This record gives sequence, C-alpha cells and structure tokens, in this order.
Amino acid sequence: MGKDVVDLIMNDHRELEKLFDTLLNEPDKRAALVPVMTTLLTAHSRAEELEVYPAAREAGGEDDVEHSQKEHLEADQLAKAVAETDPDSPDFPTALQKLVDAITHHVEEEEKTVLPGIRARLDDARREELGEAFLASRQAHLGDQPADITKAELDQQAANAGVSGASSMSKSELQDTLEAEAES
Repeated sequence: MGKDVVDLIMNDHRELEKLFDTLLNEPDKRAALVPVMTTLLTAHSRAEELEVYPAAREAGGEDDVEHSQKEHLEADQLAKAVAETDPDSPDFPTALQKLVDAITHHVEEEEKTVLPGIRARLDDARREELGEAFLASRQAHLGDQPADITKAELDQQAANAGVSGASSMSKSELQDTLEAEAES
C-alpha cells in the first residue's frame, strides 16, 4: 500500500465500518471494542484535522472542510457518550447507533466530496507527503479519547470550521464554542 492520504483515510473508514458492524451485532464484544473504536476514531479525526483539512482548505475545499470539521465535532460528542455508557446498559444500542449513523453519513460525504477534491487538486507527491504526515499524526494520537484534546488542536478545529476569534478564547470557552458548532 502506498502512502496516498486519500487511500489511507479510506482504509481507516473501512476499518471503522468493520468495528461498527461487530459492535452492533456482537454485544458480548462491546466492552473490549468500545475503547478500540473510540481510539481509532479519535486518532483518525485528529490526523485529518491537523494535517489533511488545512491542506484541503488551502487547495480550495474550504466549504467541504468546514462541513466535515463540524461533523467531526458532532462525532466527538457522540463517541464520548458511547464511551461513557455501560455496554450492558439498555441505553447503549441507541448511543452506538447515533454514532454509527453520524459517522456513516460523514464517511459517505467525505468520500463523495472532500477526498475526490484532494485527489483532483493535489498532485501525487503532495498526497504522499500528506499521507506520511497523516500516519505520523494518527500514530501520535493513538490511545487518545475524544476528551483528550489540546488548546492547539482546538484552535485548528476552529480554523477548519471557520470559527473566528479562537486564539483569544480559553480552552474551555473554545470547547463550548466548538460544541455549539457541531452538526446535529
């Protein structure tokens, strides 16, 4: 496998789909797989937000990036809710289904708009460079959960989402602002 960022992102999408399928259909595996799923989802999202979205934005995909970032903000909230819900609770299937539905929608849109835009607007060398940066960032964030986010990462999310004034906000204020920006 090459390191084209589009291929790497799509590979993660397929891996998340497999995890979702297992979580939905094999309740006895939920307790073990929820942390795996939230870790992969968080690492993938942070790598896209920090490395890929800024490049896609610069290459003319501003509207797609803003929309995708807002969907990431929603996914963070939903993933946190899943992680905080007991896998044996009667509330768990509903929380999980909300996350799966949001991620499925996001993946479909991203694969229809953002990723083809990256392929069209960025040459092979730049996509390979972004692929390496994506992998390094993803690796650095493995083990993170949605709540494990720095002020600098929040600032980047704000830039991706088109939120102005982020640098003058405290971390808490910025988190509240971004939560309000989440697609729902």
